[in-house]
Amino acid sequence: MHRSRKAIVTLTPARLQPKATAVHRKGVATTYKLHDRYLSNRKARALYTEHRPSLDDTQRQVVQELHDSGYSLLTADRLFSPETWQAVQEEGAEFVRATEHGLEGDGDLRKREGKDFLVRKYDVGGVVGLDNPWLSACASRRLLDIANEYLQLWSKLEYLDLWYSLPVGESAERKASQIWHRDFDDSHLLKVFLYLSDVDERSGPFEYVPGSHPEGRLAGVHPWAPMGVGRISDKELAKYVETGDVRTFTAPRGTLIFCNTSGLHRGGFAEANPRVLAAVTYCSPASLHALTERNYSLAPGSDTRSLDPVVRYALS
Repeated sequence: MHRSRKAIVTLTPARLQPKATAVHRKGVATTYKLHDRYLSNRKARALYTEHRPSLDDTQRQVVQELHDSGYSLLTADRLFSPETWQAVQEEGAEFVRATEHGLEGDGDLRKREGKDFLVRKYDVGGVVGLDNPWLSACASRRLLDIANEYLQLWSKLEYLDLWYSLPVGESAERKASQIWHRDFDDSHLLKVFLYLSDVDERSGPFEYVPGSHPEGRLAGVHPWAPMGVGRISDKELAKYVETGDVRTFTAPRGTLIFCNTSGLHRGGFAEANPRVLAAVTYCSPASLHALTERNYSLAPGSDTRSLDPVVRYALS
């Protein structure tokens, strides 16, 4: 079963829907575990073992810090060429212009119900070409080798987007992903955020609980499970984590944040200033079989046959 396919629930009489929901949740969890242990992830792990990437010092640093704390921080110029970084900035600037026009009433804004504080460039159903700047950066071996070494398998590039967090005012209450949570996508998960604007305390900085990733000492605090884990209040988190132990990523434009977001995190509560960033998610094949669907597709005519096998696998 797949998380997004709920026919068993919607076609069930109302009085039996609680039981049908429980069956669906159990089926999704079972599907995920089968693909993780025996099916798709087994092949992905074998491919990684046969073709283990060779990392440079910067890449090894990121992987080690991810294992140690669940996150790693560095500047874009340490991983991207000047040309790549410039192209991504230009894509981001165009997205900001389009968003600001939309806010003035001149164009559509891609926002989801319940997360109207966030404007996305692609959201669900985005179409990107292989020459798209952010896709090109995310599908490069510079990033893929980090993801694959950290996850110990050939990963899938599951999510790709640019975000514009709208200022909500000082009196607003946190909601959705602004509240502490673990991402449902996968336990084998790496997300990368690239700040495309300066982010201060009032711009909705990303926040993370170090050690809450699957290897960490706080992994057991409302632990990740397929089809499990909801939002966690500040009060509940305070039972396990001191305020000073939370990592808040206020940082300038050009900052890269690598993070296993199956760990506890939140962000985007921009009180006064917008936050603009690019995001990408790498996950295991098991996730695509049970828990997630890509938010993008490659543009018609995109020919992946000549791509590096690692890249082709990530995009397939």
